[in-house]
Amino acid sequence: MSGMISRISRRPFHVYHRLFNISAGHRLVLKEALSKPIRHDWSKQELSEIYNTPLLELVYAAQLQHRKYYDPSKVQLCTLMNIKTGGCSEDCKYCSQSTSNNTGLKAEKLVSIDEVLLEAKEAKKNGSTRFCLGAAWRDMNGRKSALKRIAEMVTKVNDLGLETCVTLGMLNDEHAKQLKAAGLTAYNHNIDTSREHYKNVITSRSYDDRLKTIRVVKDSGISVCTGGILGLGETKEDHIGFLYSLSNMMPHPESVPINRLVPIKGTRIVDELEKPGANKLEFEDILRVIATARIAMPNSIVRLAAGRYTMKEYEQFLCFMAGCNSIFTGKKMLTTFCNGWNEDKAMLLKWGLEPMKAFKKYNLPGN
Repeated sequence: MSGMISRISRRPFHVYHRLFNISAGHRLVLKEALSKPIRHDWSKQELSEIYNTPLLELVYAAQLQHRKYYDPSKVQLCTLMNIKTGGCSEDCKYCSQSTSNNTGLKAEKLVSIDEVLLEAKEAKKNGSTRFCLGAAWRDMNGRKSALKRIAEMVTKVNDLGLETCVTLGMLNDEHAKQLKAAGLTAYNHNIDTSREHYKNVITSRSYDDRLKTIRVVKDSGISVCTGGILGLGETKEDHIGFLYSLSNMMPHPESVPINRLVPIKGTRIVDELEKPGANKLEFEDILRVIATARIAMPNSIVRLAAGRYTMKEYEQFLCFMAGCNSIFTGKKMLTTFCNGWNEDKAMLLKWGLEPMKAFKKYNLPGN
Protein backbone atom coordinates (compact mmCIF):
# COMPACT_ATOMS: atom_id res chain seq x y z
CA MET A 1 0.00 0.00 0.00
CA SER A 2 2.78 2.45 0.86
CA GLY A 3 4.36 1.77 -2.53
CA MET A 4 1.08 2.53 -4.27
CA ILE A 5 0.71 5.82 -2.39
CA SER A 6 4.26 6.77 -3.31
CA ARG A 7 3.70 6.06 -7.00
CA ILE A 8 0.46 8.05 -7.04
CA SER A 9 2.00 11.04 -5.26
CA ARG A 10 4.67 11.31 -7.97
CA ARG A 11 2.18 11.51 -10.82
CA PRO A 12 1.96 14.92 -12.54
CA PHE A 13 -1.17 17.00 -12.08
CA HIS A 14 -2.46 16.42 -15.61
CA VAL A 15 -3.03 12.69 -15.02
CA TYR A 16 -5.02 13.06 -11.81
CA HIS A 17 -8.25 13.29 -13.78
CA ARG A 18 -7.92 9.55 -14.45
CA LEU A 19 -7.99 8.90 -10.71
CA PHE A 20 -10.72 11.36 -9.77
CA ASN A 21 -12.89 11.35 -12.89
CA ILE A 22 -12.55 15.04 -13.66
CA SER A 23 -14.33 16.30 -16.76
CA ALA A 24 -12.40 17.86 -19.61
CA GLY A 25 -13.78 21.30 -18.72
CA HIS A 26 -12.69 21.11 -15.08
CA ARG A 27 -9.28 19.77 -16.09
CA LEU A 28 -8.58 22.47 -18.68
CA VAL A 29 -9.63 25.42 -16.50
CA LEU A 30 -7.71 24.14 -13.48
CA LYS A 31 -4.60 23.53 -15.57
CA GLU A 32 -4.71 27.08 -16.96
CA ALA A 33 -5.40 28.59 -13.53
CA LEU A 34 -2.42 26.81 -11.99
CA SER A 35 0.02 27.46 -14.83
CA LYS A 36 -0.75 30.99 -16.07
CA PRO A 37 -0.14 34.42 -14.49
CA ILE A 38 -2.78 36.12 -12.37
CA ARG A 39 -5.90 36.90 -14.40
CA HIS A 40 -8.63 39.52 -14.11
CA ASP A 41 -10.83 38.35 -16.97
CA TRP A 42 -12.54 35.27 -15.55
CA SER A 43 -15.82 34.23 -17.15
CA LYS A 44 -18.68 32.82 -15.10
CA GLN A 45 -18.38 29.59 -17.07
CA GLU A 46 -14.72 29.19 -16.09
CA LEU A 47 -15.46 29.93 -12.44
CA SER A 48 -18.34 27.45 -12.57
CA GLU A 49 -16.00 24.76 -13.90
CA ILE A 50 -13.63 25.40 -11.00
CA TYR A 51 -16.38 25.67 -8.36
CA ASN A 52 -18.01 22.41 -9.50
CA THR A 53 -14.80 20.39 -9.70
CA PRO A 54 -15.03 17.22 -7.56
CA LEU A 55 -14.34 18.46 -4.05
CA LEU A 56 -11.22 16.41 -3.31
CA GLU A 57 -9.53 17.63 -6.47
CA LEU A 58 -10.74 21.20 -5.99
CA VAL A 59 -9.17 21.43 -2.53
CA TYR A 60 -5.96 19.84 -3.85
CA ALA A 61 -5.75 22.40 -6.67
CA ALA A 62 -6.38 25.24 -4.20
CA GLN A 63 -3.50 23.95 -2.06
CA LEU A 64 -1.20 23.94 -5.08
CA GLN A 65 -2.16 27.52 -5.89
CA HIS A 66 -1.81 28.64 -2.27
CA ARG A 67 1.71 27.21 -1.97
CA LYS A 68 2.80 29.00 -5.15
CA TYR A 69 1.98 32.41 -3.68
CA TYR A 70 2.14 32.07 0.11
CA ASP A 71 3.88 30.26 2.91
CA PRO A 72 1.00 27.96 3.94
CA SER A 73 2.23 27.82 7.54
CA LYS A 74 1.51 31.54 8.09
CA VAL A 75 -1.95 32.76 9.09
CA GLN A 76 -2.89 36.34 9.83
CA LEU A 77 -4.88 36.94 13.00
CA CYS A 78 -7.29 39.88 12.81
CA THR A 79 -9.40 41.45 15.52
CA LEU A 80 -12.51 43.55 14.91
CA MET A 81 -13.83 46.24 17.25
CA ASN A 82 -17.25 47.85 16.95
CA ILE A 83 -16.57 51.56 17.45
CA LYS A 84 -20.10 52.78 16.77
CA THR A 85 -22.95 50.37 17.42
CA GLY A 86 -26.45 50.39 15.91
CA GLY A 87 -28.67 53.01 14.34
CA CYS A 88 -27.68 52.31 10.72
CA SER A 89 -30.19 53.54 8.11
CA GLU A 90 -29.33 50.78 5.61
CA ASP A 91 -31.99 48.07 5.24
CA CYS A 92 -29.69 45.01 5.06
CA LYS A 93 -31.96 42.09 5.99
CA TYR A 94 -29.22 40.24 7.87
CA CYS A 95 -27.86 43.06 10.05
CA SER A 96 -28.67 43.45 13.73
CA GLN A 97 -27.51 47.10 13.58
CA SER A 98 -30.02 48.18 10.92
CA THR A 99 -32.97 50.28 12.06
CA SER A 100 -35.13 48.25 9.66
CA ASN A 101 -34.66 45.14 11.81
CA ASN A 102 -36.24 44.67 15.23
CA THR A 103 -33.36 43.21 17.24
CA GLY A 104 -33.58 45.47 20.28
CA LEU A 105 -30.06 46.78 19.70
CA LYS A 106 -29.70 50.38 20.87
CA ALA A 107 -27.69 52.94 18.93
CA GLU A 108 -24.54 54.13 20.68
CA LYS A 109 -22.10 56.98 20.15
CA LEU A 110 -18.62 56.68 18.67
CA VAL A 111 -16.19 55.28 21.24
CA SER A 112 -13.16 57.19 22.49
CA ILE A 113 -9.63 56.91 21.15
CA ASP A 114 -8.46 55.58 24.52
CA GLU A 115 -10.99 52.72 24.34
CA VAL A 116 -9.70 51.78 20.90
CA LEU A 117 -6.08 51.81 22.01
CA LEU A 118 -6.87 49.64 25.02
CA GLU A 119 -8.50 47.02 22.80
CA ALA A 120 -5.75 47.27 20.16
CA LYS A 121 -3.02 46.68 22.73
CA GLU A 122 -4.83 43.60 24.02
CA ALA A 123 -5.22 42.30 20.47
CA LYS A 124 -1.51 42.78 19.76
CA LYS A 125 -0.56 41.08 23.02
CA ASN A 126 -2.58 38.06 21.91
CA GLY A 127 -0.98 37.80 18.46
CA SER A 128 -3.36 39.76 16.23
CA THR A 129 -1.54 41.80 13.60
CA ARG A 130 -4.49 43.56 11.92
CA PHE A 131 -6.90 45.62 13.99
CA CYS A 132 -10.21 46.47 12.33
CA LEU A 133 -12.69 49.19 13.29
CA GLY A 134 -16.34 48.99 12.31
CA ALA A 135 -18.99 51.72 12.54
CA ALA A 136 -22.69 51.27 11.75
CA TRP A 137 -23.12 54.10 9.26
CA ARG A 138 -24.51 54.27 5.74
CA ASP A 139 -21.81 56.75 4.68
CA MET A 140 -19.42 59.40 6.00
CA ASN A 141 -21.21 62.46 4.59
CA GLY A 142 -21.57 65.18 7.25
CA ARG A 143 -19.33 63.34 9.74
CA LYS A 144 -16.23 65.53 9.67
CA SER A 145 -15.52 65.38 13.40
CA ALA A 146 -16.09 61.62 13.52
CA LEU A 147 -13.81 61.02 10.54
CA LYS A 148 -11.13 63.19 12.15
CA ARG A 149 -11.33 61.12 15.34
CA ILE A 150 -11.25 57.84 13.41
CA ALA A 151 -8.21 59.05 11.45
CA GLU A 152 -6.48 59.68 14.77
CA MET A 153 -7.45 56.19 15.93
CA VAL A 154 -5.87 54.76 12.78
CA THR A 155 -2.61 56.65 13.26
CA LYS A 156 -2.29 55.63 16.89
CA VAL A 157 -3.09 51.96 16.21
CA ASN A 158 -0.51 51.98 13.41
CA ASP A 159 2.00 53.37 15.91
CA LEU A 160 1.53 50.15 17.89
CA GLY A 161 2.87 48.21 14.88
CA LEU A 162 -0.52 46.88 13.81
CA GLU A 163 -2.15 47.01 10.39
CA THR A 164 -5.41 48.96 10.39
CA CYS A 165 -8.68 48.38 8.56
CA VAL A 166 -11.91 50.33 8.91
CA THR A 167 -15.44 49.90 7.58
CA LEU A 168 -17.56 53.05 7.70
CA GLY A 169 -19.99 52.68 4.80
CA MET A 170 -19.74 54.64 1.58
CA LEU A 171 -16.81 57.03 1.04
CA ASN A 172 -16.01 59.84 -1.36
CA ASP A 173 -12.55 60.85 -2.58
CA GLU A 174 -11.95 63.34 0.24
CA HIS A 175 -12.86 60.82 2.92
CA ALA A 176 -10.48 58.27 1.42
CA LYS A 177 -7.64 60.81 1.15
CA GLN A 178 -8.02 61.69 4.81
CA LEU A 179 -7.86 58.03 5.84
CA LYS A 180 -4.90 57.44 3.54
CA ALA A 181 -3.05 60.39 5.10
CA ALA A 182 -3.69 58.87 8.54
CA GLY A 183 -1.90 55.70 7.41
CA LEU A 184 -4.88 53.38 6.94
CA THR A 185 -3.79 49.97 5.68
CA ALA A 186 -7.10 48.73 4.25
CA TYR A 187 -10.74 49.67 3.88
CA ASN A 188 -13.48 47.05 4.12
CA HIS A 189 -16.57 47.39 1.95
CA ASN A 190 -18.19 44.04 1.20
CA ILE A 191 -20.18 43.37 -1.95
CA ASP A 192 -22.07 40.79 0.16
CA THR A 193 -23.35 38.49 -2.60
CA SER A 194 -23.86 38.26 -6.34
CA ARG A 195 -25.21 41.20 -8.34
CA GLU A 196 -28.30 39.11 -9.15
CA HIS A 197 -29.14 38.21 -5.53
CA TYR A 198 -28.17 41.55 -3.99
CA LYS A 199 -31.58 43.18 -4.53
CA ASN A 200 -33.17 40.41 -2.47
CA VAL A 201 -31.06 41.37 0.53
CA ILE A 202 -30.52 45.17 0.35
CA THR A 203 -32.47 47.94 -1.38
CA SER A 204 -31.17 51.11 0.31
CA ARG A 205 -27.82 50.98 -1.48
CA SER A 206 -27.19 49.56 -4.94
CA TYR A 207 -24.56 47.04 -6.00
CA ASP A 208 -22.97 49.75 -8.12
CA ASP A 209 -22.82 52.04 -5.08
CA ARG A 210 -20.68 49.41 -3.40
CA LEU A 211 -18.42 49.03 -6.42
CA LYS A 212 -18.05 52.82 -6.60
CA THR A 213 -16.78 52.97 -3.01
CA ILE A 214 -14.35 50.16 -3.75
CA ARG A 215 -13.01 52.15 -6.71
CA VAL A 216 -12.64 55.25 -4.52
CA VAL A 217 -10.65 53.22 -1.99
CA LYS A 218 -8.43 51.68 -4.68
CA ASP A 219 -7.76 55.01 -6.36
CA SER A 220 -6.71 56.54 -3.03
CA GLY A 221 -3.96 53.94 -2.61
CA ILE A 222 -5.61 52.17 0.32
CA SER A 223 -5.78 48.37 0.09
CA VAL A 224 -9.22 47.00 -0.73
CA CYS A 225 -10.85 44.51 1.61
CA THR A 226 -14.07 43.15 0.12
CA GLY A 227 -15.90 39.86 0.35
CA GLY A 228 -19.33 38.75 1.39
CA ILE A 229 -21.73 36.65 3.40
CA LEU A 230 -22.70 33.08 2.59
CA GLY A 231 -26.10 31.80 3.68
CA LEU A 232 -28.34 34.68 2.58
CA GLY A 233 -30.69 32.36 0.71
CA GLU A 234 -28.51 32.50 -2.40
CA THR A 235 -27.97 29.73 -4.95
CA LYS A 236 -24.73 28.13 -6.07
CA GLU A 237 -24.99 30.29 -9.18
CA ASP A 238 -24.93 33.30 -6.86
CA HIS A 239 -21.70 32.01 -5.32
CA ILE A 240 -20.22 31.98 -8.81
CA GLY A 241 -21.59 35.47 -9.52
CA PHE A 242 -20.12 36.73 -6.25
CA LEU A 243 -16.69 35.29 -7.16
CA TYR A 244 -17.04 36.70 -10.67
CA SER A 245 -17.37 40.26 -9.32
CA LEU A 246 -14.33 39.86 -7.06
CA SER A 247 -12.04 38.00 -9.45
CA ASN A 248 -12.51 40.54 -12.24
CA MET A 249 -11.44 43.48 -10.11
CA MET A 250 -8.15 45.09 -11.15
CA PRO A 251 -6.16 44.50 -9.04
CA HIS A 252 -7.74 41.72 -7.02
CA PRO A 253 -8.75 42.71 -3.49
CA GLU A 254 -5.84 42.51 -1.05
CA SER A 255 -8.26 40.91 1.38
CA VAL A 256 -11.32 38.71 0.76
CA PRO A 257 -13.33 38.07 3.94
CA ILE A 258 -15.73 35.13 3.76
CA ASN A 259 -18.51 35.35 6.35
CA ARG A 260 -21.00 32.65 7.27
CA LEU A 261 -24.37 34.15 8.14
CA VAL A 262 -25.16 34.18 11.85
CA PRO A 263 -28.98 34.31 11.91
CA ILE A 264 -29.95 36.94 14.49
CA LYS A 265 -33.45 36.99 15.99
CA GLY A 266 -35.34 40.03 14.79
CA THR A 267 -33.59 40.31 11.43
CA ARG A 268 -35.82 39.80 8.39
CA ILE A 269 -33.44 37.27 6.83
CA VAL A 270 -34.34 34.78 9.58
CA ASP A 271 -38.00 34.77 8.54
CA GLU A 272 -37.07 34.38 4.89
CA LEU A 273 -34.75 31.44 5.52
CA GLU A 274 -37.52 29.66 7.43
CA LYS A 275 -39.88 29.74 4.44
CA PRO A 276 -40.46 26.45 2.58
CA GLY A 277 -38.06 26.03 -0.31
CA ALA A 278 -35.54 28.59 0.94
CA ASN A 279 -31.98 27.84 -0.18
CA LYS A 280 -29.86 26.45 2.64
CA LEU A 281 -26.09 26.83 2.90
CA GLU A 282 -24.08 23.64 3.22
CA PHE A 283 -20.55 23.51 4.60
CA GLU A 284 -19.39 22.13 1.25
CA ASP A 285 -20.51 25.41 -0.34
CA ILE A 286 -18.20 27.36 1.98
CA LEU A 287 -15.28 25.13 1.03
CA ARG A 288 -16.00 25.55 -2.67
CA VAL A 289 -16.16 29.34 -2.40
CA ILE A 290 -12.86 29.49 -0.46
CA ALA A 291 -11.07 27.12 -2.83
CA THR A 292 -12.36 28.87 -5.95
CA ALA A 293 -11.38 32.26 -4.51
CA ARG A 294 -7.88 30.95 -3.80
CA ILE A 295 -7.47 29.57 -7.32
CA ALA A 296 -8.88 32.63 -9.13
CA MET A 297 -7.33 35.27 -6.83
CA PRO A 298 -4.08 33.63 -5.70
CA ASN A 299 -2.44 36.78 -4.36
CA SER A 300 -5.37 37.76 -2.11
CA ILE A 301 -5.57 36.93 1.58
CA VAL A 302 -8.72 34.88 2.11
CA ARG A 303 -10.10 35.56 5.57
CA LEU A 304 -12.51 33.32 7.46
CA ALA A 305 -14.59 35.93 9.26
CA ALA A 306 -17.98 36.02 11.00
CA GLY A 307 -19.70 32.75 11.78
CA ARG A 308 -16.50 30.75 12.22
CA TYR A 309 -17.49 29.99 15.80
CA THR A 310 -20.35 27.85 14.42
CA MET A 311 -17.85 25.57 12.66
CA LYS A 312 -16.38 22.43 14.15
CA GLU A 313 -12.60 22.37 14.41
CA TYR A 314 -12.18 19.89 11.57
CA GLU A 315 -14.33 22.14 9.35
CA GLN A 316 -12.01 25.06 10.06
CA PHE A 317 -9.07 22.78 9.25
CA LEU A 318 -10.62 22.01 5.88
CA CYS A 319 -11.02 25.74 5.21
CA PHE A 320 -7.28 26.19 5.73
CA MET A 321 -6.64 23.26 3.41
CA ALA A 322 -8.84 24.98 0.81
CA GLY A 323 -6.75 28.16 0.85
CA CYS A 324 -7.88 30.31 3.78
CA ASN A 325 -4.91 32.10 5.36
CA SER A 326 -6.46 34.49 7.85
CA ILE A 327 -9.02 34.40 10.67
CA PHE A 328 -10.79 36.89 12.90
CA THR A 329 -10.18 36.20 16.57
CA GLY A 330 -10.79 37.97 19.85
CA LYS A 331 -13.92 39.00 21.74
CA LYS A 332 -16.70 39.75 19.24
CA MET A 333 -17.47 40.15 15.55
CA LEU A 334 -19.40 43.44 15.81
CA THR A 335 -22.54 42.05 17.49
CA THR A 336 -21.95 38.29 17.12
CA PHE A 337 -19.72 35.78 18.87
CA CYS A 338 -16.09 35.21 17.92
CA ASN A 339 -13.56 32.47 18.66
CA GLY A 340 -11.18 33.60 21.40
CA TRP A 341 -7.43 34.15 21.15
CA ASN A 342 -6.43 31.32 23.48
CA GLU A 343 -8.64 28.83 21.67
CA ASP A 344 -7.30 29.88 18.28
CA LYS A 345 -3.64 29.93 19.31
CA ALA A 346 -3.95 26.38 20.67
CA MET A 347 -5.67 25.27 17.46
CA LEU A 348 -3.01 26.78 15.19
CA LEU A 349 -0.19 25.37 17.31
CA LYS A 350 -1.70 21.90 17.02
CA TRP A 351 -1.79 22.24 13.23
CA GLY A 352 1.73 23.64 12.91
CA LEU A 353 0.58 27.12 11.85
CA GLU A 354 2.06 30.45 12.95
CA PRO A 355 0.67 33.99 13.14
CA MET A 356 1.60 36.18 10.17
CA LYS A 357 3.50 39.32 11.11
CA ALA A 358 2.05 42.76 10.40
CA PHE A 359 2.83 44.33 7.02
CA LYS A 360 4.40 41.10 5.80
CA LYS A 361 2.25 38.83 3.68
CA TYR A 362 4.77 36.03 3.27
CA ASN A 363 4.41 36.04 -0.48
CA LEU A 364 6.91 33.67 -2.01
CA PRO A 365 9.76 35.03 -4.17
CA GLY A 366 8.72 36.27 -7.61
CA ASN A 367 5.14 37.22 -6.65
